[in-house]
Amino acid sequence: MIKDLFRYTHVLSIVGDILTIRAPDVGLGDLAVVENWDGERSLAQVIEIQKDKVSLQVFIGGKGLSSECKVHFLGHAARVTYSPNILGRIFNGVGEPIDGGPHLPNDPQVEIGGPSVNPTLRIVPKKMIETKVPMIDVFNCLVESQKIPIFSIAGEPYNRLLARVGIQADAEIIVFCGLGLIFDDFYFFRDRFESEGVFSRTVMFVNLASDPIVERLLAPDLALKVAERFAVEQNKRVLCLLTDMTAFADGLKEIGVAMERVPSNRGYMGDLYTQLALRYERACDYKGAGSVTIIAATTMPGNDVTHPVPDNTGYITEGQFYLHDGMIDPFGSLSRLKQQVIGEVTREDHSQVMNTMIRFYSGAKEAEKKQQMAFDLSPMDHKLLKFGELFTERFMDIEVSMPLNDALDLCWQTMAECFEPEELLMREHLVEKYFPKQAAKD
Repeated sequence: MIKDLFRYTHVLSIVGDILTIRAPDVGLGDLAVVENWDGERSLAQVIEIQKDKVSLQVFIGGKGLSSECKVHFLGHAARVTYSPNILGRIFNGVGEPIDGGPHLPNDPQVEIGGPSVNPTLRIVPKKMIETKVPMIDVFNCLVESQKIPIFSIAGEPYNRLLARVGIQADAEIIVFCGLGLIFDDFYFFRDRFESEGVFSRTVMFVNLASDPIVERLLAPDLALKVAERFAVEQNKRVLCLLTDMTAFADGLKEIGVAMERVPSNRGYMGDLYTQLALRYERACDYKGAGSVTIIAATTMPGNDVTHPVPDNTGYITEGQFYLHDGMIDPFGSLSRLKQQVIGEVTREDHSQVMNTMIRFYSGAKEAEKKQQMAFDLSPMDHKLLKFGELFTERFMDIEVSMPLNDALDLCWQTMAECFEPEELLMREHLVEKYFPKQAAKD
């Protein structure tokens, strides 16, 4: 409810989407309603305070905004509706329903933001989330409470991979956050979640490319707060999918430029690391409660991993899935928490299979180079080339789907089709137990 007590009209400037006024007793991040001379209203958010000088980002933009406009502060920061009723619903970047369903005025709301979890309430990650994607489950396990990006470039099927993980992952709740999505991508996610039968346990927050930039900055906070509440209050294992965090960072840069802040590397503001860390650190395995796991697509402009967004992301997150040519690259990908679960909660042969498969695939790439340069190939080189073809076909395609133990069995089958048991250089008791007794070799 807007009160006249919080109305201010002393407009100092309107630059782009940034409105600056004088107003006392206002908090950073507080919401306001800007009422133009013609009665049109728009939400705005406080993004900077200097004594009584307050700058607000106007959601619908500053075009057509009069210096005679009135600003009504709501007295609180952005809030998001949280209750079981939001499952199966789609909201925009400020938490308003956009699926044609009813508003939820009587459901409880919680303020977004706030500090990250008290370290004493965090427990050491030790549970695996099975995704049924072999290149993840076998070679770079996803662990509960992990924060991990998908590094890719525009045009790669990172959204397809993200959707597949969301649909197949062993999680109870899916919280999806789309940032700067084109409509086709938004429809793709909605259609996949509905057709695969997971929409009833999914909540979507969507900021389209045509929506205001400031909503792009709010949407991750809404999604992560909802994920946190489901984990803490209902003991749910929550998987949060974010795409694309580079669009989020570009939104930060755009607002920083409008505020005439001094840019840092490649035009991004100096607090880029902090802004990213504030979101990623919401990933947590709560003591006595559930967990929040974050997978975020991060596109690399020009396929440059040293670009500020992936570069800062790599310092915060616990590894990355590196996607190129439509496949997850086993060399560029890394899960720093996989050792917490491999051989501990997975099958005893997991570690040996993972290392041996990667060793042979590396040898296959070297044999390919020798073949391309017309060098003579040894019998082992021919075996490695065959192995490389089978590895690419059976495991690297992101459309391949199978349970972890089936994938491990297929790894043994693939090695048996190319090599003799003694060529594996693996522990003897594992070879005796898992190596197929009959294998077809050409």
